[in-house]
Amino acid sequence: MLPIIFLMPIIQILILSNAATFEVKNIRIGFYDKDHSQVSRSLISKFEASEYFKVKHFYQNSTEAQTALEGGKVDVVLEIPPHFEREVIQHNKVQIFVQLDAINGAAAGVANGYVGQIVKSFNLEMQKEWAGFVQQVPAAKNIQLIPSFWFNSELNYKIYMVPGIIVLLVTMITFILSGMNIVREREVGTLEQINVTPIKKYQFIIGKLLPFWILGMFILFFAMNIGRFVFAVPVLGNPLVILAFASIYILLFLGMGFFVSNFTETQQQAMFIAYFFMVIFILMSGLFTPIESMPAWAQKITEFNPVRYFIEVIRMVMLKGSGFEDVKMQFFKIGIYAVTMNVLAIISYHKTN
Repeated sequence: MLPIIFLMPIIQILILSNAATFEVKNIRIGFYDKDHSQVSRSLISKFEASEYFKVKHFYQNSTEAQTALEGGKVDVVLEIPPHFEREVIQHNKVQIFVQLDAINGAAAGVANGYVGQIVKSFNLEMQKEWAGFVQQVPAAKNIQLIPSFWFNSELNYKIYMVPGIIVLLVTMITFILSGMNIVREREVGTLEQINVTPIKKYQFIIGKLLPFWILGMFILFFAMNIGRFVFAVPVLGNPLVILAFASIYILLFLGMGFFVSNFTETQQQAMFIAYFFMVIFILMSGLFTPIESMPAWAQKITEFNPVRYFIEVIRMVMLKGSGFEDVKMQFFKIGIYAVTMNVLAIISYHKTN
């Protein structure tokens, strides 16, 4: 249990923060160039210079390209039609055929967007090279779009992911270990010995849950410092707001773990039930998939997911500098949740004197 308590948070936050990314890079692309002209080679060089694409092969026919795509050797095949250079010069209009491996629909959509951006940029460069282009440009050419990225100006995915992973670590440690600890007492027979002692029911529960509450707060503090000093995640708001919310949140999952332990006889059973709930909580928390992108019925279910509220709070406080007034509704909901779960846990535990 000691390695789980102390090593797992360090390993997970260091690995997951680097691995759990929304960025799509190293997209394997192949080309079937039917034109073999200077213009087609210039277009291919744009992809070769991009950090998002990794050129794998140049195919001689469509069958080779199709086979490579089906065999998973490339993710994208760009087919440049014959007379590509002539059409670009004479008509400034030509179609390029793009085939994408869309097993991962999200990644395919991003890759298609990258291809579109490069082709669009290439098209503008070609237009500027030909005579008469300046006269053809409409008056709106001087309109410029200047984006302003708030809260994550460098668009660094780690800034977004690390706070959520911190919540994940705190949840797993407090939920799983609190349930396993009590079941372990039952397995070795010491729980029955404790039950016949004069110790009060509330004293036993506090004695069992308080160490894990302290441990959860320590892991939160430790993980936040890793996020700040290793991944440069800012803490723009008052960290006391996070700690206050975490104190209630951890109490909620300790009660949940205690509740699960009251209905299980072995650690394997407790682990299975905890894993079942954790998968649902994580996938429907907004950690990886934005809640706004979920179906309406799924969004309503997330209202009962406590992990969702902690992720919202820690991201708002750390990245936006939000205060208590901005997250008071999350405090209210998690407080109701914590009281309800701990009351159920206390009622379901039966001590015999």
